[in-house]
Amino acid sequence: MSRATPSFDAVVEGRRSIRGFMDRQVPRELIEEVLALAMRAPSSFNNQCWNFTVVSGEPLDRIRRGNTEGILAGTPDSREFRTHDKQSGDHRTRQVEVAKQLFGAMGIAREDKEARQDWVLRGFRQFDAPVSIVVTYDRELLGSDVAPFDCGAVTNALVNAAWSRGLGCVINSQGIMQSPVVRREANIPDNQVIMICVAMGWPDEDFPANSVVSNRKPLTAAASFVGFPE
Repeated sequence: MSRATPSFDAVVEGRRSIRGFMDRQVPRELIEEVLALAMRAPSSFNNQCWNFTVVSGEPLDRIRRGNTEGILAGTPDSREFRTHDKQSGDHRTRQVEVAKQLFGAMGIAREDKEARQDWVLRGFRQFDAPVSIVVTYDRELLGSDVAPFDCGAVTNALVNAAWSRGLGCVINSQGIMQSPVVRREANIPDNQVIMICVAMGWPDEDFPANSVVSNRKPLTAAASFVGFPE
C-alpha cells in the first residue's frame, strides 16, 4: 500500500456510522481503491453477484429531491428488497436505544416534531453525503437468499475499507425508498436489483451525531459453543 493504514482491529473497533459530512468531494481514485478492497469479501460459490453504481453531483441531488418529494407526497415505499413488520422485543429495544442516542446528541426533544421530521428527511437525502454507492445484484438471482447475503458481506467490507482510508459511511435504506427515482437518475439497468445504498464522504467531526457509537450486545448473548472442553 502507498499509505499507512490502521490495523484490522482498529478499523473494526473504531468504525461508526457517519451522518454528517464535510462539503468536500471524494476523489474517484480513492473510491475505486475502496471498492476494489471491498470486493475481496467472501461470496457464495464465488458468485460475486454484486455491482456498484457510484453517484455524485447533480444526479445525486436529483435522487435526493425525488426521494424526499415522493415521501412528502405520500408515495408508497418502493424499495426492492423485502422488509419486515414492525420490530418487537430486543430488536425494537435496540432500535429505540440508538434513536435516543442520536436524538440526544442532536438535542432533539421528544416533543419537537419539526426537528424529528427534519432528521428523518436527512435520511431520505442520504444525509447530504457527497457520494452515494448503490449496491445492486444480478436479477437472475432474485428470490435467492444467497444474493442478499453476498451483498451484505461486500457492504460490510466496503464501509470498513472506507473507514481505513479516512472516509465515513452510513448504510442507508431510506436513500433508496423511492427506487424508481434511483434507477432512473443513476441509470441502473433493469437486470439489476437495488439492494441498498451507502452514503460516503469525509466525516464532519463537529456534527454531533457522528460521536454516537451504538451499543453492541455481549458475545454471551450471540454465541454458543458446542464440543469445547469446560
